[in-house]
Amino acid sequence: MNPDNDPQGHSLAAPAPPARAPGRPRSREADEAILAAALDLLIERGAGWASIEQVARRAGVTRATVYRRFATLTDLLVRAVEWEYRDVEPASMDWPDIDSMVTAWADHLGTPRARRLVRRLYATVDDLPELLRAYHKAHGGHRSRAVRTTLERARAAGQLPPDSDPEILQQMLSGAALQHLAAYPDTTGAKEVKAYFLAVLRQVGLPTAPVPRRSTAR
Repeated sequence: MNPDNDPQGHSLAAPAPPARAPGRPRSREADEAILAAALDLLIERGAGWASIEQVARRAGVTRATVYRRFATLTDLLVRAVEWEYRDVEPASMDWPDIDSMVTAWADHLGTPRARRLVRRLYATVDDLPELLRAYHKAHGGHRSRAVRTTLERARAAGQLPPDSDPEILQQMLSGAALQHLAAYPDTTGAKEVKAYFLAVLRQVGLPTAPVPRRSTAR
């Protein structure tokens, strides 16, 4: 009889400890310090002037610690952009009307850090397009769908001309946002940003005074 078995033949031996994953344990604090440092450098200096060594120094870790997590600087910057927009929920963009949408845009673009980050990302379109793709994947796709839905809803409610094209209007607003980032100072507040977008939309038929929403009930 096996001494490690009970009379019914069941093992009495203690279970083996779970296998330990190879390599050093990862530190969440180090991960976040690295990503924050990479994002700050991207905003302050641009992708062309950032380096793994600078990220490591600012994060207070070694270069080896960074390289264990990210094979290249591009991989790191892409992850940092995704990390920046990690808490953005699509449901937060379910704007009931144009005023709500423009208010949300103004709150975002009225922040100097957000303005500089978007400018930096669009500046990489030729040399490091992976960053802009990461931005669109993490944030831009949800926002584009939400904007189009809001414009369609506004047209149905009589807040925009019936022959307006939501897709064209969306592209026009995106271009207006980039123009504002390029032409206006980063000290521009949310109130001024909102007034700018409303002025643009009035050129395509948005009335100055709010229009009562049409009932969809039949």
